[in-house]
Parts: sequence; structure tokens; C-alpha cells
Amino acid sequence: MLRAGASEADGIVHTAFGLDLSQIVKLAEEERRAIETFADVFEGSRRPIVVTGGVLLMPKGEVFDESARPPVDPAFPRASEQTAFALAERGIHASVVRNPRSVHGQRERHGFVPMLAAVARKTGVSAYIEDGSNLWPAVHRLDSARVYRLALERGACGEAFHAIAEEGIPFQRIAEAIGRQVGVPARSMSREEAEAHFGGLAVWVAGNGPASSRRTRDALGWEPRENGLLADIERRNYSE
Repeated sequence: MLRAGASEADGIVHTAFGLDLSQIVKLAEEERRAIETFADVFEGSRRPIVVTGGVLLMPKGEVFDESARPPVDPAFPRASEQTAFALAERGIHASVVRNPRSVHGQRERHGFVPMLAAVARKTGVSAYIEDGSNLWPAVHRLDSARVYRLALERGACGEAFHAIAEEGIPFQRIAEAIGRQVGVPARSMSREEAEAHFGGLAVWVAGNGPASSRRTRDALGWEPRENGLLADIERRNYSE
């Protein structure tokens, strides 16, 4: 099916990935094979493939930019962008769009904001860890979609683009906005409290991940147009 669909396509934007992260090794291998199937069909042409990557956690004071070429993390072995860069070395027009931690928009259902809102509703508190100064990058999904379109039209080979509208928002402000939307107070927790409060989400809540999109804006002529994350969360009908 993938091979047949690819044979009829002028270009491919690959965003799919399974949801059962307990099967991460299997999902990562399935994705790698899918991307390589697209490449087998497109080899020898200039038809572009754009795959999806993400933004890494960063030490305080450092910002993730488009020049980074991180290795596969054994703890989370998704290799979409590493596969794309390897294909580009073969001359296939493969490139990467990296999305931030929060890709938001009205009626968001599966991202971090609804997950965190669900925890706040269940526990009666919207929490942040320690002083909440760790930074989360964000983009509205419509702005992200424009980066994919522009990257596809560019037909890039081996480039990475960042769909980053906001380089880094202090997580305390995100927690406070979620608390207002849900109708519960926001408060600080220690890392130990947060592990019990958030469960598996704690590592992401605590993570610091500012990311730049300066090179993407210069290369693609892209500028965000939509609401920022905090303004979006504050909309009364955000989750409806």
C-alpha cells in the first residue's frame, strides 16, 4: 500500500507514528521501514520527502537550532530524522520538519495541553515544578502546517526546518493558564511530588527545551500568524 501510494505522489509529508509508546522499539522500526519504502520509490527523482522530527531537551542557557544532527536516543529510539538525513546522503530529496513540545490549536485532543488539563481536573491543581522557569517552545498547528508546505515546495535535501513560533515559554505561565481554563489553582511542586502527581508526564513537564527557528524563517520566508500558546489556552472554547 505504501509503495503504491508513493508511486502516484509528487511528494510526501510523513507525520504518522503509533500512539502505544510501550511498543516504542517496534513503532520506531515500522516508521524507519516506511520512510525507506518512500525513498525506494522516489530514488532517481527530485520528488521530495518531508519527515517529522522533534525538539530535544536542552541544558539551561542552550537553544536547539536547525544545525543540530543528534544521534538516535536508545531510550527513545525513534529515528525519523536520522533516516531522512541518511537518505539525503544518497541524493534523495529528504528533509525534516521539527515540531516543538506543544503543537496547539482549538479542539486539541492529543497534545500535552489536554493531557495536563486532564491531570489538573483530576487532582484539583495545575502544577509546575520548582520555580517553573523551564522553557517550552510552541507553535499553532496551522503555522506548523505552513512550514511543512514550504519545506515540500523547496524540495530540500538534507535540511532541517523548525516549526517554532515561540522559542520558549516558562512552564509556570503555561500551568497558570491551564489552571485558569480548568478552574483550579496553580502551584509549585518539588520534583519528588511531581513524579507522583504527573506520572509519566513528569519528565516532559520538567524538561527545558528552547528552540530557534531563525534559519527556517530566513530560508522559507515563514512567519507565524496564529495565536500563541498562552492566548490559545485562555480562549473559553479552546477544548470544545
